[in-house]
Amino acid sequence: MKKILITGGGGYVGSALTDYLISKNYFVTVYDLFIYGKEVFENKRNLNLISGDIRNQELFNKVVKNHDAVIHLACISNDPSFELNPELGKSINFDAFEPLVDISKKCKVKRFIYASSSSVYGIKEDKDVDENMPLAPLTDYSKFKAACEKILLNYTSENFETIIIRPATVCGYSKRQRLDVIVNILTNLAFHKREITIFGGDQLRPNIHIKDMLRAYEILLEAETKDVNGQIFNAGWENKSVNQIAQIVKNKIGEDVKILKTTTDDNRSYHISSEKIKKVLGFKTKFTIEDAVKDLREAFEKKMLSDTLNNDLFFNIKRMNKISLK
Repeated sequence: MKKILITGGGGYVGSALTDYLISKNYFVTVYDLFIYGKEVFENKRNLNLISGDIRNQELFNKVVKNHDAVIHLACISNDPSFELNPELGKSINFDAFEPLVDISKKCKVKRFIYASSSSVYGIKEDKDVDENMPLAPLTDYSKFKAACEKILLNYTSENFETIIIRPATVCGYSKRQRLDVIVNILTNLAFHKREITIFGGDQLRPNIHIKDMLRAYEILLEAETKDVNGQIFNAGWENKSVNQIAQIVKNKIGEDVKILKTTTDDNRSYHISSEKIKKVLGFKTKFTIEDAVKDLREAFEKKMLSDTLNNDLFFNIKRMNKISLK
């Protein structure tokens, strides 16, 4: 049985990935601050929960030993959350990174998978933004993501395999839900307020369903060394405009939902090509934005998520403010 350590395994993707990998007969160690609680992990076999800060090198050194792979998800996620406290963001997203990689290599971890971001490309006019494009990150969040990629690749060797994945924005239902990413934001507002406001609307946003994101990590864990070592992969599929996303949400939630439009100075448009991961590893998405909206609608209908417009558990910035993370 392979042993996998997931930093940030208590988060939106991490908690779902933990369940998924356990179901595929992996042993999973979740290394996380658990600022959203541990409730989603009740009664799990083949699971070790470690309450730890990735900046605590001594603890990480003890925990990471005897693991086959590390999936590094832990970070202050997205631009607004990062900008809330830039010093905190830098300490977690950048300063802690190289020590984690160095410790993992010294502890004989075989494979290290780093969750970067498709935002490292910045704004491109090219139709297909692939992994060979020069990076032009626009924010500190994406600049540090790009800087960490360089650091990781410098550690690549036969005995320490490194992989970088640049995911699109993840969408859909998770037991540790986020409602501050675009598809999920619009679905939440459409269902509960019957009205959504979009700023601009022509900007492109790449998205990937959370179930496909989990499949992508499994494929990266299982892939042959020759196909992935030292490699970078985009992971997304649907590059839709904000207008298109809003229309998908309306179609799935109800014709009574109003779409209000307003102008914006923020015309950042992101779009990525995921042909490489398809060609090299055979990864193709199975789920759509429509599926993500449908899954969330069902969660709302079944009251699986409570007070979704205000509950800080669903919004990174609100949660960080509440607990005063330092």
